[in-house]
Amino acid sequence: MPVVMLNHWGANLDNFDPPIVTGLAPDRPVYAMNYRGIGASGGEPPLTVAAMAADMVAAIRALGLEQVDLIGFSLGGFVAQQILLDAPDLVRRAILAGTGPAGGVGIGKVGSVSWPLILKGLLTFRDPKTYLFFTASRQSHSAAKAFLNRLKMRKADRDKTVGLSAFARQLKAIEAWGRQAPQPLETIRRPVLVANGDHDIMVPTENSRELARRISNADLVLYPDAGHGGIFQYHEAFLEKVRAFLAA
Repeated sequence: MPVVMLNHWGANLDNFDPPIVTGLAPDRPVYAMNYRGIGASGGEPPLTVAAMAADMVAAIRALGLEQVDLIGFSLGGFVAQQILLDAPDLVRRAILAGTGPAGGVGIGKVGSVSWPLILKGLLTFRDPKTYLFFTASRQSHSAAKAFLNRLKMRKADRDKTVGLSAFARQLKAIEAWGRQAPQPLETIRRPVLVANGDHDIMVPTENSRELARRISNADLVLYPDAGHGGIFQYHEAFLEKVRAFLAA
């Protein structure tokens, strides 16, 4: 079964964690997707999650794929939920990581939480994901360094950098998702794996518990001493969990 991967705010193709992609690839096709207007993808980034989901559904069908497994991280998890609701027959199984439901707690405040930490990254000459995706513990900081080094593994044909305009448009879509009325997640009948760190400050971990509670056929895994990027801090355990989930 093909796997389609949907990534986070401001992410291009080089922001997919290489060991997760390559770890899934030996026995299935893996499609890492850019949203419209992101990286080398043409057009203008949509201002709503629903429009991003419509784009992804169209892209999946254009590839000739009749059914796929979805892995959505953060913003990608919003998009994956919308696809589950809009085109349920297109999805066999879904992994929702570091994400939350429409109208979820704190999602509308992603910008106000993120900008100070983005500035901190600039002032300390560190990638802001160090502070946004990981906790302040020594173990988590070490995992952050390893993750950021992995993102540099691919040297040739790297994707186009995401510009500030695209970054801002995606943030508007995220904040709109945070203000949106709750969706009928109880109507989702596909098996879903919900994953996060237990100290997510971007999309508060409470949202992962809420997803697992409201989606009837959902399992939940929370990684200890981990933030928004818990699946990257525990990438080996996450990959093992995902492979078993997709093989079931």
